[in-house]
Amino acid sequence: MARTEQAAAELPPPVADEPVRKHVGVPRTAAIRERLDPANLRSFVYSSPGRLIGIGLILIGLCLAAGSVTAETVSDRQHGLDVLLADTEPDAQSAQRLYTSLSVADAAASTAFIAGGLEPEAVRNRYSQALGEAAAELVIQSGNADQTTDPDARLRTGIATGLPVYAGVIESARANNRIGYPVGAAYLSEASNQMQTSLLLMAQELEDHRSGAVDAAQRNHVRPPWPAVMVLMLALVALVWMQVELAKRWHRVINPGLLLAASAMLVLLAWTVIAGSVSATSMIRGRDGAAVPASRLTESRILTQQARSAETLKLVRRDATGDYDRTYDDSVNRLGELLDGYPTHAPASTDVATARAALDRWRAAHERMNDSLARGDFIGAGTAATGPGAADAAAQVDALDTALGNALTETRATLRGNISQAARVLDFLAPGAMVLGILAAGAVGIGIWPRLLEYR
Repeated sequence: MARTEQAAAELPPPVADEPVRKHVGVPRTAAIRERLDPANLRSFVYSSPGRLIGIGLILIGLCLAAGSVTAETVSDRQHGLDVLLADTEPDAQSAQRLYTSLSVADAAASTAFIAGGLEPEAVRNRYSQALGEAAAELVIQSGNADQTTDPDARLRTGIATGLPVYAGVIESARANNRIGYPVGAAYLSEASNQMQTSLLLMAQELEDHRSGAVDAAQRNHVRPPWPAVMVLMLALVALVWMQVELAKRWHRVINPGLLLAASAMLVLLAWTVIAGSVSATSMIRGRDGAAVPASRLTESRILTQQARSAETLKLVRRDATGDYDRTYDDSVNRLGELLDGYPTHAPASTDVATARAALDRWRAAHERMNDSLARGDFIGAGTAATGPGAADAAAQVDALDTALGNALTETRATLRGNISQAARVLDFLAPGAMVLGILAAGAVGIGIWPRLLEYR
C-alpha cells in the first residue's frame, strides 16, 4: 500500500493543469497594455501626479537652460574681450603707428632739404627710422590678417607698393640736392604729393577701419545680455508660480526645494545684472575716457606732421602762391581746436597742456620765419624753421610730437586697463551660472518628489 502511494506521488500532474501554467504571464501583459492605453495615459497626464511630473520636468529644463544660456553668453563676452585685447586693439594701434610713421617720414624728408647739400644726420636718421617703422607696421598688419578675405588687404598692398616708390623719389631728390641741382626740390615736392594724396589717405582709411573695429567691439559689449536675462526671469517666474500653485491646490505654503531653486535663480539673475553692469561701466569708462581722447590725440599728431611738412616745403619750394601757408594754417588751427577741446578729466591732460604750450611757441617761430622770408632773409627763415635753438620751430615740433606720443601711450594704457577690468569682473560668472543652474534643477526634483510620494 505504501509503495502504491509513493508511485502515485511521483506521477506527473494531470494534463488538464497545463493550460493554467501556460497562461500565468497573461495578467502582467494585460496590466502593461492597460497602462499604455492612450486613454489611460491621457487620464494620467491630467491627474495631479501627472501634472506634478510635467511641471517638474519643465522647471528642471528651465533651470538648466538658464544656467547654460547665461554661461554661454558670459563666455562669448569674455572671448570677445580677449580678442579685443589680443588682436583688435593692437591691430588698431599698429595702424595708427603706420599712419603716424608715414607722416613723420614725410615731414623729416622735407626738413632735411632746407640746410642744402648734405642734410643733418639727426634729421636723416629721423626719416630713416620713420620709414623703417612704417615698413615694420606693414609687416605686422599683413601677418595679423588673412590676405584672401580681409577687406583691408587692398590698402596694405597699396601702401606696400607705393612706399618703395616714394623712398626712391626721395633718394633722387637727395642726390640732386647734394650736388646743388634745383630739380631736387621738384623731386621732393613730387614725393610729398604722392605721400599726401595716396599713401597717407590709404593709411588713414586703414586706421579708421581698425579703430572702427575697436568701437564695434566696445558697443557690442555694452549691450545688455538680454537672452540670459530673459531666460533667468522666465525660470524665476515659473518657480514662483509653482509655489503659488502648490499653496492653492495642494495646500503647501512653502516648498523648500522650490524655494531653494528660486533663490538660486534670483542669485544668478542678480549676479548677471550686477556683474554685467560693472563690466559695461568699465568698458564705457575706457571708451569715453581713453578711446575717444586717443582718437583726438592721433589726429593731432598727424596734423602736426602735416603742418610741419607744409612749413618746410614752403621754404624748399620758395612758394609764393600761399598753398603751403593755407595747408599749414588749416592744420594748425584744427590742431589748436583739438588740444583746447581735450577733456580735462581725461588721461594725459598734463601732456596735452605741454603740447598746447609747444604749439603756441611753434606758431611764434613760424611767424618769425614768415617775417624773415618777407624781408628776403632765406637763411634767417631757415634758422627759424630748422635751427637748433630752443625757441626755433624744430624744437617746438619735437616737443609737441613727444608730448602727444606720451599722451597716446597713457591713454592706451588706460583703455587696456579698463578692458581688462571689464573681463575680470566676469571671471567666475560662467562656471557659477552652470553650478547654480544644476543646483536649482536638483532642488526642483527634491521639492517635487515628496509631493509625488503622497499619491502612492
